Amino acid sequence: MTKFDLSQIKPIPGFDSLKWKREVQAKIYEETKDMTPEEQRERLRRIVCENDERWREVYAKADAAAQNK
Repeated sequence: MTKFDLSQIKPIPGFDSLKWKREVQAKIYEETKDMTPEEQRERLRRIVCENDERWREVYAKADAAAQNK
């Protein structure tokens, strides 16, 4: 089981997930279309590192909240 109970997530009324997905894909394409494979790997590595730090913060807050219950 994950730390977060995903069954508690409710749909957002009016949110078009496929439209959002296409918009994000188009943005990524525009950002990377002129990059070399090495530049694309570096971009991905940077994004992964940034998100790893964000998730560490989220997990730390969730753990702290669970301990305060």
